[in-house]
Amino acid sequence: MADHRVVVRGAGTGDRDEVWGLAREFATSFVPERAAFDESFARLLTAAHTLLLVAEVPGRGVVGYLLGNSHTTFLANGPVAWVEEVMVDEGARRLGVGRLLMEHAEEWAQSTGAAYLALASRRAGDFYVALGYEDSATFYKKTFR
Repeated sequence: MADHRVVVRGAGTGDRDEVWGLAREFATSFVPERAAFDESFARLLTAAHTLLLVAEVPGRGVVGYLLGNSHTTFLANGPVAWVEEVMVDEGARRLGVGRLLMEHAEEWAQSTGAAYLALASRRAGDFYVALGYEDSATFYKKTFR
């Protein structure tokens, strides 16, 4: 059941340090570097076709974030949306924070005219299936650095 004190809103410059703490915990493939994070955070706040949300609980601060983007494709006959990162503090899990972040992302994706919202996840598949997502592809990547 969702914690009704959770507020999901667009991230602002004042959220940088709290999102940094969550991003450090989220990373598995790379070790986040603070200078690179700060530069990316500032750019993402104003980037076109980008969604950067935070979930906040009064008295606890930011307990989650979501980073998404949309882009145009041929096969979907227009835009699609992608969740790049979604992270909820371990102590705030099972309170509905992730669900609220994803609901806001879905509303945003629909407002852009996206044909679908997609994401890759290695650890939270059951969570996304419970939200109505389906396993539709295998994710491949080639790391350059």
